[in-house]
Amino acid sequence: MKIGYARVSTSDQNLTSQIDALNAAGCQKVFQDIACGARAERPGLDSLLDSIRPGDSLVICKLDRLGRSLRHLVGLVSQLHEQNVGLVSLNDPVDTSTPQGRLSFNLFAALAEFEREIIRERTRIGLASARLRGRKGGRPKGLSPQAQKVACAAETLYKEGHLTVDDIASQLGICKSTLYSYLRYRGVPIGSESVEGVVPHEQKSDTL
Repeated sequence: MKIGYARVSTSDQNLTSQIDALNAAGCQKVFQDIACGARAERPGLDSLLDSIRPGDSLVICKLDRLGRSLRHLVGLVSQLHEQNVGLVSLNDPVDTSTPQGRLSFNLFAALAEFEREIIRERTRIGLASARLRGRKGGRPKGLSPQAQKVACAAETLYKEGHLTVDDIASQLGICKSTLYSYLRYRGVPIGSESVEGVVPHEQKSDTL
């Protein structure tokens, strides 16, 4: 039996496209959540894991719809494998019901961890660069000192234009809506508006 799982980060995003793709792939049930990727509470996913049975396949549109982080994703895949449940991602080369699919997932996980290390290093450089440019600034109303540091890093990474909004939010451990709030606190124009003469890299994922 194929069981689908769909997730969006906020209520103003639409689950329809994911649900349609999962139904087209032959899913007989589709569980869904509206939750930031970093949040642990996912009642839809919890219900799915309680109801799935050996021999079933969990189908998702993309791997980032399932795991909160790479470690969480790998843990879920290991749990599914122990339960004799396959994982199929419609937009990634992953089908863990086959030996080749499991190999592909392991290779993907290794590459994703490598990319995460690169993003972490860029974040560190971004924070250092912001401090050198005197971007500490005053504390915006409603932000703690720690949140102010995150907002400063978010501004630097966003202006560099090398990472998508999803990448920045994931690396900083915040939702996209929080990221946008931090950018507005910092006075950073969002979207197609130019920042200091540079147009930020356009996001490939759904915007808020």
